[in-house]
Amino acid sequence: MASIQSPFAHRVPTEVKANLHYRARIHRRVMEDPSYADVLWNACSIDPIFYVNAFGWTYDPRRQPFPRVPFILYEEFQWEVMLEIVNAIQDGHDLLIMKSRDMGASWMCCIGPEWFWHFRPDLSFLLLSRVEEYVDKRDNPKALFWKIDFFHDHLPRWLMPPGYDRNMHRSMMHMLNPHTRSVIDGESTNKRAGRGDRRTAILHDEFAAVEQGHSVLRATRDATRCRLFNSTPEGTGNAYYDLTLTNIKKLSLHWSKHPEKNRGLYTTAEDGTLRVLIEDGYPEGYLPILDGKLRSSWYDNECKRAASEREIAQELDIDFLGSGYQYFSAEAVRAKIREYARPPSIIGDLSYDTTTAEPLEFREEPAGKVKLWFLLGRDGKPPLDHKYVLGVDVSAGTGSSNSTICGYDAVTNEKALEFASPYIRPEELAKLAVAISRWLGGAYLVWESNGPGRQFGSRVLELRYHNIYYRKREESLAKEITKVPGWASTKETKLVLMGEYRSAVEKGDCINRSKEAMEECLEYIFDATGGVSHSRENSKDDPSGAKANHGDRVIADALAWRGLSERQKKPDQPPKPEVPYGSLAWRLKQRELEKPKPGRELLKKDGWY
Repeated sequence: MASIQSPFAHRVPTEVKANLHYRARIHRRVMEDPSYADVLWNACSIDPIFYVNAFGWTYDPRRQPFPRVPFILYEEFQWEVMLEIVNAIQDGHDLLIMKSRDMGASWMCCIGPEWFWHFRPDLSFLLLSRVEEYVDKRDNPKALFWKIDFFHDHLPRWLMPPGYDRNMHRSMMHMLNPHTRSVIDGESTNKRAGRGDRRTAILHDEFAAVEQGHSVLRATRDATRCRLFNSTPEGTGNAYYDLTLTNIKKLSLHWSKHPEKNRGLYTTAEDGTLRVLIEDGYPEGYLPILDGKLRSSWYDNECKRAASEREIAQELDIDFLGSGYQYFSAEAVRAKIREYARPPSIIGDLSYDTTTAEPLEFREEPAGKVKLWFLLGRDGKPPLDHKYVLGVDVSAGTGSSNSTICGYDAVTNEKALEFASPYIRPEELAKLAVAISRWLGGAYLVWESNGPGRQFGSRVLELRYHNIYYRKREESLAKEITKVPGWASTKETKLVLMGEYRSAVEKGDCINRSKEAMEECLEYIFDATGGVSHSRENSKDDPSGAKANHGDRVIADALAWRGLSERQKKPDQPPKPEVPYGSLAWRLKQRELEKPKPGRELLKKDGWY
């Protein structure tokens, strides 16, 4: 089927005053020659841009005293969007619209189905928004059906469908065209929305705000060939963000495409100086903000009015990561990515004895799972003049999230190694971690002991690897070492762990070479309980079922930093008074020294004390 084009739109002036004169002229022509209405009807049925620009009206209460304004699509970006919408409906394919606020996307997503309803027979559309009042509510301009009613109220009477009577053909959540027999229905977005239904197209408005988005996707997939997903971002823990990672056709309506917002558009050049992209509208003597982003005087003013960085990311930047309540400073993390991140020196796999976990040989392989940020010696072994620390985040190995091993040089605090795989079981991961630890000359091994970490820890002990982290009593001042191996995650201990790692990253104390790992930091948010979690962790609609097992590299990196912090030399303490030989204090000290210290002897043996 041929794509819908816009053969007549160039006839319609796009400047407001000229556009109104054009509308008045063709209206007089119809009054003088009623048959001319048929010519215009046919032109509208062929060209949706002509239909909107010549006859459409929209509503903007900010434009006082005239909030009703001609709906004139911007040729710079809205023409393309409208044609993409109608062609997605005609061709039967999904379309994802990622937008800044106030770009006219919701109006276009309503008028696209309306154009088919108006001029094509026997079609059926479903409009969805997260609550009913945003679908159809009288006197609520935010409601989808209100926009279509407003559009109809301002069309010439001769351009409305023959026989259409609002009292008969328009009811709550329903609109029938008696001439074409096409219908538009509405429904709130619930997990069964559209299930068992059959539709020409379904609009999902503000889809990022839908809590059960994946259930909705499953329910609507077989109901239609065309789904229109329209939304600003709201973090990464939702189905809308997941759609951006698929091969779905995407449109980006960034504010910088809007001719009223991008006047004087500027950014930062590679050498850190000002680069003006649109000379027209750049204020003389203006003090720019050189942070690497696309900016304009309009954008700068909107940023001043915003309550938070999150609001800017969500409403303006189409920034999925920044639109959550981020735990890490996005600016600091991106600065460290630019400063430190680089491709690994070597990629490959470490072979090892599957019974004893003794390392055998590292083989370079482009598709390997182990990334190294150092060079191997002639013997194929790593440099052993430095000590290393490994942090391990353990998943169930069922494919829902990665198990990760992150290794650091304990002298330079630089990331040296990274492994990630969603399909390795905890027991096998333990063998690999022990093999890597031995290959690195006896690395200090730290892992999260919750959940599958218990299986991991049991296998590490069975393999008789002893240079491991033993749990501390975090609530005590002395942080005594217990007999329990591995780090235990609770709300409180995770806050401490992540706080330590965040501070190290943002100050540059921890040098993370992995771009992927650093970008995962931006997926961590403050949660509703006052803790820190991955943006998917508390999602009711996470299809992977991973919950707390997302953002795995970050946890492994944070655990490695905990090990690195323990590895640092403690500052010299002032000498304590000497205890007299044979005194009560001396005897108590001797008794204390004779007590076994769980884990400490093993750590001392390997040179950690």
